[in-house]
Amino acid sequence: MNNQQFTIEGMDCPECARAIERGVARLEGVTACRLNFTTARLRVTGDVDPTVVMNRVRELGYEIAQATETKPEPPPTLLRFMLSKRETQLALIGLILVLPGTVLHELLRWEAVWIDALALAALALVGPPIALKAWRALRANRELSIDALMSIAAVGAVIIGAYVEAGLVMVLYAIGEALEGYTASRARHAIRSLLELTPPTATVLLPEGERIVPVAELQIGDRLLIRPGERIPVDGTVVAGSSLVNQAPITGESRLIERNAGDPLFAGTMNGEGSLEMRVERLAAESAIARMIRLVEEAQERRAPVQRFVDRFARIYTPLVVILAALIAIVPPLVFGQPFWNPDPHTFGWFYRGLALLVVACPCALVISTPVSLVSALSTAARHGVLIKGGAYLETLARVTTVAVDKTGTLTSGKPAVVGLRAVGCTAASEAPIGHCPACDELLVLAGAVEHRSEHPLARAIVSAATSRGLALPAAEQVRALVGKGVQGIVNGAEVLIGSHRVFDQTLSHDEQHCLAAQRDSQLGRTPLMVGVGGEYRGTITVADTVRPESRSAISTLRQQGLHVVMLTGDDPATAKRIAGELGVNDTRAGLLPEDKAQAVSDLRRSNGAVAMVGDGINDAPALASADVGIAIGTDAGGTTQAMETADITLLGGDLRQLPFAIALSRATMRTIAANVAFSIGIKLLFIALVLAGFGTMWMAVLADVGASLLVTLNGMRLLGFRELRQA
Repeated sequence: MNNQQFTIEGMDCPECARAIERGVARLEGVTACRLNFTTARLRVTGDVDPTVVMNRVRELGYEIAQATETKPEPPPTLLRFMLSKRETQLALIGLILVLPGTVLHELLRWEAVWIDALALAALALVGPPIALKAWRALRANRELSIDALMSIAAVGAVIIGAYVEAGLVMVLYAIGEALEGYTASRARHAIRSLLELTPPTATVLLPEGERIVPVAELQIGDRLLIRPGERIPVDGTVVAGSSLVNQAPITGESRLIERNAGDPLFAGTMNGEGSLEMRVERLAAESAIARMIRLVEEAQERRAPVQRFVDRFARIYTPLVVILAALIAIVPPLVFGQPFWNPDPHTFGWFYRGLALLVVACPCALVISTPVSLVSALSTAARHGVLIKGGAYLETLARVTTVAVDKTGTLTSGKPAVVGLRAVGCTAASEAPIGHCPACDELLVLAGAVEHRSEHPLARAIVSAATSRGLALPAAEQVRALVGKGVQGIVNGAEVLIGSHRVFDQTLSHDEQHCLAAQRDSQLGRTPLMVGVGGEYRGTITVADTVRPESRSAISTLRQQGLHVVMLTGDDPATAKRIAGELGVNDTRAGLLPEDKAQAVSDLRRSNGAVAMVGDGINDAPALASADVGIAIGTDAGGTTQAMETADITLLGGDLRQLPFAIALSRATMRTIAANVAFSIGIKLLFIALVLAGFGTMWMAVLADVGASLLVTLNGMRLLGFRELRQA
């Protein structure tokens, strides 16, 4: 079983993609075939020769693009696009030829042989390519296409002598198809233009000096020089230097991120004022931005339920329109004695009305309304650091009523930090690590010296607090862990003991004031670590997991959006209550194992409706899978890569404030799709009524269809500039 991929050229609308998809699917040996209009990517599965697939595509009137590794060129201007293909060139010439008839015949009701001759010339130029596409679809796919509807209408118009209308219908249809192709190419470019963020070359550091090489030739382990103001070419790690980096193209973070030795770098991000040396960790084709582009392109192939409905509807719509048009042309004359031909130049017979119905019923606007909106939304989300795996997840996110959020690593930093110091003899007591006094500094120095060599998270928190205050840590001797009690060592000749409140209650006396304070810390879910020096109590260092600064505003915004926010955690109820109080969530469920979180999500789905689960994408996997939408938080190079491949939605910047933006975007997208579909159907019903009443003409109908297609396309593309609720 082979998997093949082709890039198709020449498609103007989603109906073109469906015609190719169905034509290729009929080939012997093809087991699966999917062509996405917005990416122009055809994927074929089965034992079939690639040449056979390419021949079928060409048989249907389209071309296979040559594979290229170069970056996409900017989308052409409308005029360049119209002049780039023979079909659009003929359409422009036809428009010039048919304009006199439009003004003189259709509007001023002038009759002249030369007007009809120009209209027939326009029809002769524009009609054959459209009729040929209709014939190819009928022969290869055994179905009537939109091109067939237009061809039948034009031939019928010629039969009744409406030459100007015949030419005008085909010209307007050809112009409309070209305009749809132009707008689709611009929407398609919105994703591929992300490649422009990466530079074409990089500066490699070699023993003999610097050398400029193409990015595609870089190998893992190469050392690169990144000068101030340069874009980073590939994913890697800083090995020397320090600078501020703008990571907005990848993570959506608006602030500059400090990068030092050992920190990750992403391709496409912009270096600041410092020089950096980096080691290549991934090839150019496997960088975060390249993977993001591939995943977003694949996301567009996961069609949303509303898009699948429109596709199924359009598949049976065209033959039904032909049958309905035939009934309208035949039944009134046969049953009610109404005129079949036009009785006079100012009155339409039922044959003409049937032809006009073929034109007005063209589903172009309806078919294109959904994919353009979805690709625009997916592109916008990616540019803001939100990777959405498909239109289905975007649609589901818009229906979410409850957001379940994991606590550790999502709402909090996931790492303990010193949040309080109480030293005996403190002259400036403070419950925050920014408080300074000689007694507090000495407490941190003694504890930090003992904990310096430990890898325990609590020890790291103490050492980090000491070093952040610029305190020099002396060497500790005879450091040993006391099982179940704490850690002990000799600092400057004095024995230092660090242990829990329970250990100090048993081994080292301390006054009631410090005892009650430690109990309060424990009740709030914090960890009090008592410090004794030479057998005497010296003070308490309080450590706790801290809430991320952005979590409060994110939770507040989610609640303003009408969402019910529930915090899920494996921590004890006291810790959960403290964090919940700081954040303002609606509900909290504590003491949960991974399987308990999954059950909690299932319970929320039964009681509250659609649920989104937000976690780190690894230990929260059962809960993410149980939710309607699983949302992973990207935290570093490795975690982000894994999250991009496992979650339905990934917040690449690790910033929970990206979630309200994603929800607002999803809701705006579904409103846009609903408005587009309603407008497309409404304009059809209006003109069908006008046609049946004898007031609508064929050229007015096709003009309305072209206008509707452009309006819904432009309305969908407005989502490319969506910025609502995007917070700094």
